[in-house]
Amino acid sequence: MIKDPHATAAALLPLVGGPANVTSVAHCMTRLRLGLADRSRVDDEALRAVPGVLGVVEDGASYQVVLGPGVVGRVTAAFEALLAAGGTGTADDRADGDGRNGDGEDGGKSAGADDASVAPAVTPAADTAADTAVDTTADTADALARRGAELKARQKARNATPLKTVLRRVADIFVPLIPALIGCGIVAGIAGLLTNLRWLPGLTPALTALSSAFMALIAVFVGHNTAREFGGTPVLGGAVAAVVVYPGVAKVTAFGTALAPGQGGVLGALAAAVLGTYVEKWCRARLPGTLDVLLTPTLTVLVSGLLTLYVLMYAAGEVATAIGTAADWLLTTTGALAGLILGGLFLPLVMLGLHQALIPIHTTLIEQQGHTVLLPVLAMAGAGQVGAAAAVYVRLRHDTSLRTTIRSALPAGLLGVGEPLIYGVSLPLGRPFLTACVGGAAGGAFVGLFAMLGTEVGATAIGPSGWALFPLLAGGGWAVTAGVYGGGLLTGYAVGFLATYFFGLPDGAGRPVCDPEKHEPRPADRPWPRPASPR
Repeated sequence: MIKDPHATAAALLPLVGGPANVTSVAHCMTRLRLGLADRSRVDDEALRAVPGVLGVVEDGASYQVVLGPGVVGRVTAAFEALLAAGGTGTADDRADGDGRNGDGEDGGKSAGADDASVAPAVTPAADTAADTAVDTTADTADALARRGAELKARQKARNATPLKTVLRRVADIFVPLIPALIGCGIVAGIAGLLTNLRWLPGLTPALTALSSAFMALIAVFVGHNTAREFGGTPVLGGAVAAVVVYPGVAKVTAFGTALAPGQGGVLGALAAAVLGTYVEKWCRARLPGTLDVLLTPTLTVLVSGLLTLYVLMYAAGEVATAIGTAADWLLTTTGALAGLILGGLFLPLVMLGLHQALIPIHTTLIEQQGHTVLLPVLAMAGAGQVGAAAAVYVRLRHDTSLRTTIRSALPAGLLGVGEPLIYGVSLPLGRPFLTACVGGAAGGAFVGLFAMLGTEVGATAIGPSGWALFPLLAGGGWAVTAGVYGGGLLTGYAVGFLATYFFGLPDGAGRPVCDPEKHEPRPADRPWPRPASPR
């Protein structure tokens, strides 16, 4: 756990190129998301070596440093404070001129970092070697610059596919809504529990109003974020999307059918705001300044609003209905197979940060049916991850550093936050990541099988997972639903553990061996390096 977020932020800032290289700062539940002016100025290896950093991810639009839940918010605040202060920091965490923090420790490298990346002290006996190093500095800098440019070009080409661009944009629209979705979902779970127990009947209506208000107006927030993401005026995006949930649309007829408030849901709001942004940009590019202030907002609301009422709401409503029908058919007809595939493939989506693109589907299902049947199945991937990490902990009992990482990340994993275990344990080891996916597939197949048998398991909100999802379960009776979901978690734990224990680690990984150079037993404080992840 990071105890001093200011020191961590001070260590990260120079490794991402300094304040001048950072164009934007944001964070989600586990990641610090940075916009960078020049990707080649980032020192990836040094970033990974900073204590508390669980991994780094680049999705083209942002550079993401995985720090874990709870920690990321404090580090982000400290990071923004450093940027506002010009990167100087405080007296305790300010970097000295020799690249070290105020406490004398290396500002970006851990004790185990490659010695070649740290400039050695120059002694009289090493003057000749130092002169040679100075003579070759220019060549080394040019080579690093060329390598950085090539890396940037390859990464940009790899992440510039239309599908990935669309998924990233959708994720950026919905990620800021997650805190409200979690909060309102938990309040809804409490209200449902009190209603079923017939406790506090005077309070439950108030709790229901608190939990339902955001969902009733979520289209407005989606429109606001969509316009901001696509370069429009956020309030205009919200204004256009608000028509989707306005009660008066019941008096409007489209394609011979009266519209219903909320028809099309978040999908209609998303499409309406995108259309509004393009109308706004078209107007601003053609209208003179004297007319722009009046006509652009008017035409944006009028044109986009009419097209939303007479086209988009109807079309989005049909798509939303199809999504609900497909989800129900998928689990009731091919539940075991569907659960196996969804549970097995979800960890790679989390690794790439693309799992956030599923939020519109979950939200659509919650709007239509009161719960999403996909989230409990996908949550099984986290169970497989926990089982795999437990097996690594048992097998590699001489790797004290890795076992410490597992102990600190396991509580978050049990609550469904899998990124600390992904980037701190399974992905660096390679094969345990694959066996964790096997565990997730088994747990997903378990939940899917019961869906085929008529016991549907759903979640009334998104965000929580693992054991934190129990208060939000819905479907049949809560006890039966919780039993099926708990059985899926236990299946994921068990299969992930067994697959990793027997197949996820090299032979002899759990036994002490001799140092290949000195033929001596390796001390416990210098455990064997972890196997490199497969390329």
